[in-house]
Amino acid sequence: MRLILIRHAQTTANVAYTMHTTIPGPELTALGRQQAAALPAALSDEKIDALYVSTHQRTALTAAPLAADRGLPVHVRDGIREVSAGRWEGASDHASHTVFLDFVFGWPTDPSARVPGGESGCEVLERFDGVVDEAVRSGANTVAMVSHGVAIRVWLAARATNVSVQDMTERELDNTGIAVAELSDGEWRVTSWAGPPIGPVGTEPHNSGPAELAL
Repeated sequence: MRLILIRHAQTTANVAYTMHTTIPGPELTALGRQQAAALPAALSDEKIDALYVSTHQRTALTAAPLAADRGLPVHVRDGIREVSAGRWEGASDHASHTVFLDFVFGWPTDPSARVPGGESGCEVLERFDGVVDEAVRSGANTVAMVSHGVAIRVWLAARATNVSVQDMTERELDNTGIAVAELSDGEWRVTSWAGPPIGPVGTEPHNSGPAELAL
């Protein structure tokens, strides 16, 4: 199965550099609406069998043009929502973003750790796994999921066999950025990241430097 993981389009919270992980969450900006409208063309070569979004409205708004273009029903699942920021909810300073990301990217090695006032890695990975497993069991060949920057990267760092935690902390996934993972012989492998094919573990990422921190 091919899994197309799409980060939502730009929101007002992204522009304000604010961590906003509560439901329903912020609206898309004018640019975000343009990004969402461009998704059908960006994915024109993909035959998508099913489309999932999280319970954050920003993912539904992002997916709407794609759903309309393909005539696909939209499956809303809480399991692929953004990682709860906990005590850092609403923070807009660089230090808070950095501490939060350092914490959650420790989950692939210590999933029992819990964000203060938020979730543990076990809880986040279990709920995300649940939606992915549902998609696999459906028998669909290609599934698109509109989710969130941190949730996507944390899940891939924990579940894909050909990327490391360092890869996922360094690789940027901009608004409406797309990562593709494929399931073969029971293992997930990331096959492309924001367009270009991904190299093996240890190669220089396509987009080096600190990843975008706003959720």
